[in-house]
Amino acid sequence: QVELVESGGGLVQTGDSLRLSCAFSIRSIVNPSYAMGWFRQAPGKEREFVAGIRWSGGYTYYADSVEGRFTVSRDDAKNTGFLQMNDLKPEDTAVYYCAAGTVMAVSREHGYTYWGQGTQVTVSS
Repeated sequence: QVELVESGGGLVQTGDSLRLSCAFSIRSIVNPSYAMGWFRQAPGKEREFVAGIRWSGGYTYYADSVEGRFTVSRDDAKNTGFLQMNDLKPEDTAVYYCAAGTVMAVSREHGYTYWGQGTQVTVSS
């Protein structure tokens, strides 16, 4: 059993930065190789992939819309993943979710079995 707790959202201005955190606790697992993905959903829109990282190797993946502005990372000692968001734009406004699981494709929702509660990011123009 895995728990994910997100934090770090807020209201900012265009061009500002935010860092989201996703702390996880593992109660019992069969396979220790996990990936962490970040997704976002704006009102009236479908949930979309933002960024992700393979936990064991640190390989990172980004959506075209955020590559060069966002950076995903992890702290193994603290069991925490991070999403650093720079140069934020109004179109980044959404509820951001972290997810974890043993997945084949980091950018797809399929395979992620554990999800955080979501944190609101609002970017004003």
